[in-house]
Amino acid sequence: MTKELSIGSVKMGGGRLLVLIAGPCVIESEEATLRHAERLMTICNGLGMPLIFKSSYDKANRTSINAFRGPGMDEGLRILSKVKESLGIPVLSDIHSIEQVAPAAQVLDVLQIPAFLCRQTDLVVAAAKTGKVVNVKKGQFLAPWDMRNVVGKVAASGNENIILTERGASFGYNNLVVDMRSFPVMRSYGYPVVFDATHSVQLPGGQGESSGGQREFVETLSRAAVATGIDGIFMEVHEDPSCALCDGPNSIPLAELPALLKRLQALDAVVR
Repeated sequence: MTKELSIGSVKMGGGRLLVLIAGPCVIESEEATLRHAERLMTICNGLGMPLIFKSSYDKANRTSINAFRGPGMDEGLRILSKVKESLGIPVLSDIHSIEQVAPAAQVLDVLQIPAFLCRQTDLVVAAAKTGKVVNVKKGQFLAPWDMRNVVGKVAASGNENIILTERGASFGYNNLVVDMRSFPVMRSYGYPVVFDATHSVQLPGGQGESSGGQREFVETLSRAAVATGIDGIFMEVHEDPSCALCDGPNSIPLAELPALLKRLQALDAVVR
Protein backbone atom coordinates (compact mmCIF):
# COMPACT_ATOMS: atom_id res chain seq x y z
CA MET A 1 0.00 0.00 0.00
CA THR A 2 1.24 3.48 -0.82
CA LYS A 3 1.70 6.40 1.57
CA GLU A 4 -1.42 8.50 2.16
CA LEU A 5 -1.00 12.14 1.20
CA SER A 6 -3.13 15.11 2.25
CA ILE A 7 -3.57 17.59 -0.60
CA GLY A 8 -5.88 20.31 0.63
CA SER A 9 -9.15 18.50 1.30
CA VAL A 10 -8.12 15.54 -0.87
CA LYS A 11 -6.58 12.31 0.38
CA MET A 12 -4.53 10.28 -2.09
CA GLY A 13 -2.90 6.89 -1.63
CA GLY A 14 -3.09 4.57 1.34
CA GLY A 15 -5.90 2.58 -0.26
CA ARG A 16 -8.12 5.65 -0.73
CA LEU A 17 -10.49 6.13 -3.64
CA LEU A 18 -9.17 6.97 -7.08
CA VAL A 19 -8.34 10.70 -7.37
CA LEU A 20 -8.87 12.74 -10.53
CA ILE A 21 -6.29 15.34 -11.58
CA ALA A 22 -7.85 17.26 -14.44
CA GLY A 23 -8.24 20.54 -16.27
CA PRO A 24 -7.37 22.22 -19.56
CA CYS A 25 -3.77 21.74 -20.69
CA VAL A 26 -3.04 25.46 -20.45
CA ILE A 27 -4.72 28.46 -18.83
CA GLU A 28 -6.49 30.09 -21.77
CA SER A 29 -8.19 32.87 -19.81
CA GLU A 30 -9.50 33.51 -16.31
CA GLU A 31 -13.11 33.05 -17.38
CA ALA A 32 -12.45 29.79 -19.24
CA THR A 33 -10.36 28.40 -16.39
CA LEU A 34 -13.02 29.10 -13.77
CA ARG A 35 -15.74 27.70 -16.04
CA HIS A 36 -13.84 24.44 -16.58
CA ALA A 37 -13.00 24.16 -12.87
CA GLU A 38 -16.65 24.65 -11.88
CA ARG A 39 -17.83 22.00 -14.33
CA LEU A 40 -15.18 19.56 -13.15
CA MET A 41 -16.15 20.16 -9.52
CA THR A 42 -19.82 19.55 -10.33
CA ILE A 43 -18.97 16.31 -12.15
CA CYS A 44 -16.74 15.02 -9.36
CA ASN A 45 -19.15 16.01 -6.59
CA GLY A 46 -21.85 14.04 -8.39
CA LEU A 47 -19.61 10.98 -8.55
CA GLY A 48 -18.08 11.34 -5.10
CA MET A 49 -14.64 11.53 -6.72
CA PRO A 50 -11.84 13.63 -5.20
CA LEU A 51 -10.56 16.35 -7.57
CA ILE A 52 -7.29 18.24 -7.99
CA PHE A 53 -7.55 20.97 -10.65
CA LYS A 54 -4.67 21.16 -13.11
CA SER A 55 -3.76 23.79 -15.67
CA SER A 56 -0.40 25.19 -16.79
CA TYR A 57 0.49 28.86 -16.52
CA ASP A 58 3.35 28.38 -18.98
CA LYS A 59 3.84 25.54 -21.46
CA ALA A 60 7.59 25.98 -21.77
CA ASN A 61 8.05 22.85 -23.89
CA ARG A 62 5.71 23.52 -26.82
CA THR A 63 6.79 22.05 -30.16
CA SER A 64 6.89 25.37 -32.03
CA ILE A 65 8.04 28.87 -31.08
CA ASN A 66 4.69 30.06 -32.46
CA ALA A 67 2.59 27.90 -30.13
CA PHE A 68 0.48 29.45 -27.35
CA ARG A 69 2.27 29.08 -24.01
CA GLY A 70 -0.21 30.56 -21.55
CA PRO A 71 -0.53 33.79 -19.56
CA GLY A 72 2.80 33.47 -17.74
CA MET A 73 3.58 32.73 -14.12
CA ASP A 74 2.28 35.83 -12.35
CA GLU A 75 -1.09 36.00 -14.10
CA GLY A 76 -1.45 32.23 -14.16
CA LEU A 77 -0.85 31.87 -10.43
CA ARG A 78 -3.36 34.65 -9.77
CA ILE A 79 -5.99 32.73 -11.75
CA LEU A 80 -5.18 29.43 -10.04
CA SER A 81 -5.37 31.16 -6.67
CA LYS A 82 -8.86 32.36 -7.59
CA VAL A 83 -9.88 28.80 -8.52
CA LYS A 84 -8.56 27.54 -5.20
CA GLU A 85 -10.20 30.25 -3.11
CA SER A 86 -13.56 30.43 -4.87
CA LEU A 87 -14.14 26.69 -5.31
CA GLY A 88 -12.14 25.24 -2.44
CA ILE A 89 -10.30 22.67 -4.56
CA PRO A 90 -6.55 21.96 -4.58
CA VAL A 91 -4.57 23.18 -7.60
CA LEU A 92 -1.57 21.83 -9.50
CA SER A 93 0.68 23.31 -12.16
CA ASP A 94 4.10 22.79 -13.71
CA ILE A 95 7.31 24.48 -12.62
CA HIS A 96 10.18 24.82 -15.07
CA SER A 97 13.00 26.57 -13.25
CA ILE A 98 14.32 27.08 -9.74
CA GLU A 99 13.20 30.73 -9.86
CA GLN A 100 9.57 29.65 -10.22
CA VAL A 101 9.56 27.38 -7.18
CA ALA A 102 9.05 29.92 -4.36
CA PRO A 103 6.21 31.94 -5.94
CA ALA A 104 4.50 28.79 -7.21
CA ALA A 105 4.67 27.19 -3.77
CA GLN A 106 2.74 30.14 -2.30
CA VAL A 107 -0.30 29.18 -4.40
CA LEU A 108 -0.08 25.59 -5.60
CA ASP A 109 -0.97 22.56 -3.52
CA VAL A 110 1.07 20.34 -5.85
CA LEU A 111 4.26 21.32 -7.64
CA GLN A 112 4.61 19.31 -10.84
CA ILE A 113 7.98 18.47 -12.38
CA PRO A 114 7.48 18.04 -16.14
CA ALA A 115 8.60 14.76 -17.68
CA PHE A 116 11.38 16.40 -19.69
CA LEU A 117 12.80 17.87 -16.45
CA CYS A 118 12.50 14.89 -14.10
CA ARG A 119 16.28 14.34 -14.05
CA GLN A 120 17.08 17.98 -13.24
CA THR A 121 18.34 17.53 -9.70
CA ASP A 122 18.43 21.20 -8.69
CA LEU A 123 14.81 21.73 -9.74
CA VAL A 124 13.61 18.54 -8.04
CA VAL A 125 15.45 19.37 -4.82
CA ALA A 126 14.22 22.98 -4.78
CA ALA A 127 10.62 21.80 -5.19
CA ALA A 128 11.09 19.19 -2.47
CA LYS A 129 12.47 21.70 0.01
CA THR A 130 9.22 23.69 -0.07
CA GLY A 131 7.52 20.79 1.74
CA LYS A 132 4.73 20.84 -0.82
CA VAL A 133 3.48 17.71 -2.53
CA VAL A 134 5.74 17.11 -5.54
CA ASN A 135 4.37 15.27 -8.57
CA VAL A 136 7.21 14.00 -10.74
CA LYS A 137 6.21 12.90 -14.21
CA LYS A 138 8.35 10.03 -15.48
CA GLY A 139 10.35 11.07 -18.51
CA GLN A 140 9.44 9.47 -21.83
CA PHE A 141 13.08 8.36 -21.94
CA LEU A 142 13.20 6.77 -18.49
CA ALA A 143 12.63 3.21 -17.27
CA PRO A 144 10.15 2.94 -14.39
CA TRP A 145 12.80 1.49 -12.07
CA ASP A 146 14.95 4.58 -12.68
CA MET A 147 12.33 6.61 -10.83
CA ARG A 148 13.76 5.15 -7.61
CA ASN A 149 16.58 7.68 -7.92
CA VAL A 150 14.13 10.55 -8.44
CA VAL A 151 12.26 9.47 -5.31
CA GLY A 152 15.60 9.44 -3.51
CA LYS A 153 16.30 13.05 -4.47
CA VAL A 154 12.97 14.26 -3.07
CA ALA A 155 13.12 12.16 0.08
CA ALA A 156 16.75 13.14 0.77
CA SER A 157 15.58 16.76 0.76
CA GLY A 158 13.33 16.00 3.74
CA ASN A 159 10.06 15.66 1.83
CA GLU A 160 8.07 12.45 1.52
CA ASN A 161 5.03 14.06 -0.07
CA ILE A 162 5.70 12.43 -3.43
CA ILE A 163 3.55 11.45 -6.40
CA LEU A 164 4.92 9.60 -9.43
CA THR A 165 3.14 9.88 -12.77
CA GLU A 166 3.40 7.60 -15.79
CA ARG A 167 2.87 9.39 -19.12
CA GLY A 168 4.15 6.91 -21.68
CA ALA A 169 7.52 5.98 -23.14
CA SER A 170 8.96 6.97 -26.49
CA PHE A 171 8.49 4.24 -29.07
CA GLY A 172 10.33 5.18 -32.23
CA TYR A 173 9.54 8.66 -33.53
CA ASN A 174 6.38 10.68 -32.75
CA ASN A 175 4.83 7.85 -30.75
CA LEU A 176 4.39 6.71 -27.15
CA VAL A 177 3.48 3.40 -25.55
CA VAL A 178 2.55 2.56 -21.96
CA ASP A 179 4.30 -0.30 -20.21
CA MET A 180 1.83 -1.53 -17.59
CA ARG A 181 4.72 -2.89 -15.52
CA SER A 182 5.47 0.74 -14.65
CA PHE A 183 2.62 0.93 -12.18
CA PRO A 184 3.56 -1.90 -9.81
CA VAL A 185 7.24 -1.01 -10.15
CA MET A 186 6.73 2.62 -9.15
CA ARG A 187 4.14 1.81 -6.47
CA SER A 188 6.71 -0.51 -4.87
CA TYR A 189 8.63 2.61 -3.81
CA GLY A 190 5.79 3.40 -1.42
CA TYR A 191 4.28 6.56 -2.88
CA PRO A 192 1.06 7.23 -4.82
CA VAL A 193 1.21 6.56 -8.56
CA VAL A 194 -0.90 8.36 -11.16
CA PHE A 195 -1.59 7.55 -14.81
CA ASP A 196 -1.56 10.48 -17.22
CA ALA A 197 -4.12 9.06 -19.61
CA THR A 198 -4.21 11.88 -22.14
CA HIS A 199 -0.51 12.65 -22.58
CA SER A 200 0.09 8.93 -22.98
CA VAL A 201 -1.90 8.94 -26.23
CA GLN A 202 -0.08 12.00 -27.53
CA LEU A 203 1.83 11.81 -30.82
CA PRO A 204 4.71 14.17 -29.94
CA GLY A 205 5.42 16.57 -32.78
CA GLY A 206 3.16 14.44 -34.93
CA GLN A 207 1.59 17.40 -36.71
CA GLY A 208 4.84 19.11 -37.63
CA GLU A 209 4.55 22.24 -35.50
CA SER A 210 2.30 20.70 -32.88
CA SER A 211 1.59 17.33 -31.31
CA GLY A 212 -1.16 15.01 -32.44
CA GLY A 213 -3.10 12.56 -30.33
CA GLN A 214 -5.29 9.47 -30.30
CA ARG A 215 -7.93 10.17 -27.68
CA GLU A 216 -9.89 7.09 -28.81
CA PHE A 217 -7.38 5.02 -26.79
CA VAL A 218 -7.68 6.99 -23.53
CA GLU A 219 -10.35 4.76 -22.01
CA THR A 220 -8.65 1.50 -22.98
CA LEU A 221 -5.36 2.53 -21.39
CA SER A 222 -7.13 4.05 -18.38
CA ARG A 223 -9.00 0.82 -17.70
CA ALA A 224 -5.78 -1.14 -17.85
CA ALA A 225 -3.98 1.28 -15.54
CA VAL A 226 -6.82 1.41 -12.99
CA ALA A 227 -6.86 -2.39 -12.95
CA THR A 228 -3.28 -2.35 -11.60
CA GLY A 229 -4.42 -0.44 -8.50
CA ILE A 230 -3.14 3.06 -9.23
CA ASP A 231 -3.95 5.94 -6.89
CA GLY A 232 -4.99 8.62 -9.36
CA ILE A 233 -5.88 9.34 -12.96
CA PHE A 234 -4.66 12.46 -14.77
CA MET A 235 -6.65 13.79 -17.73
CA GLU A 236 -6.54 16.99 -19.68
CA VAL A 237 -10.08 18.00 -20.56
CA HIS A 238 -11.73 20.75 -22.56
CA GLU A 239 -15.30 21.76 -23.33
CA ASP A 240 -14.37 21.79 -27.03
CA PRO A 241 -11.02 20.10 -27.76
CA SER A 242 -11.14 21.26 -31.38
CA CYS A 243 -10.77 24.82 -30.09
CA ALA A 244 -8.24 24.10 -27.32
CA LEU A 245 -5.08 26.19 -27.47
CA CYS A 246 -2.91 23.24 -26.42
CA ASP A 247 -3.17 19.43 -26.71
CA GLY A 248 -6.64 19.42 -28.20
CA PRO A 249 -6.14 16.14 -30.13
CA ASN A 250 -5.61 14.15 -26.94
CA SER A 251 -7.93 16.06 -24.58
CA ILE A 252 -11.22 14.56 -23.40
CA PRO A 253 -14.42 16.52 -24.13
CA LEU A 254 -16.00 17.55 -20.82
CA ALA A 255 -19.36 16.18 -21.95
CA GLU A 256 -17.87 12.67 -22.20
CA LEU A 257 -16.06 12.77 -18.86
CA PRO A 258 -18.81 11.74 -16.38
CA ALA A 259 -19.58 8.42 -18.10
CA LEU A 260 -15.88 7.63 -18.49
CA LEU A 261 -15.12 8.35 -14.84
CA LYS A 262 -18.09 6.29 -13.70
CA ARG A 263 -16.76 3.27 -15.60
CA LEU A 264 -13.29 3.75 -14.13
CA GLN A 265 -14.73 4.09 -10.61
CA ALA A 266 -16.53 0.77 -11.03
CA LEU A 267 -13.28 -0.91 -11.99
CA ASP A 268 -11.40 0.79 -9.16
CA ALA A 269 -13.96 -0.52 -6.66
CA VAL A 270 -13.22 -4.08 -7.77
CA VAL A 271 -9.43 -3.85 -7.49
CA ARG A 272 -9.18 -1.46 -4.50
